[in-house]
Amino acid sequence: MSLIITDECINCDVCEPECPNEAIYQGEEIYEIDKDKCTECVGHYDEPQCQQVCPVDCIPLDEDNPETHDELVIKYEKLTGNKFEG
Repeated sequence: MSLIITDECINCDVCEPECPNEAIYQGEEIYEIDKDKCTECVGHYDEPQCQQVCPVDCIPLDEDNPETHDELVIKYEKLTGNKFEG
């Protein structure tokens, strides 16, 4: 499933540059994640990089947008044009 940034976000700017899919962007009040671009870093890293660098732990899984690993792989392949090698 894609990730979501909660309202605990402090706009520290560390998550946006870590996203390999450019899914994170500045919203009206806090950073937001484009669920159509978020692959939880599948295809790029073993763990979501935004979660790793977030100092306030405000990037949980988005329970409203469940996705299987296979669905994330398909999304990765569509976004990058690369074949998943995991």
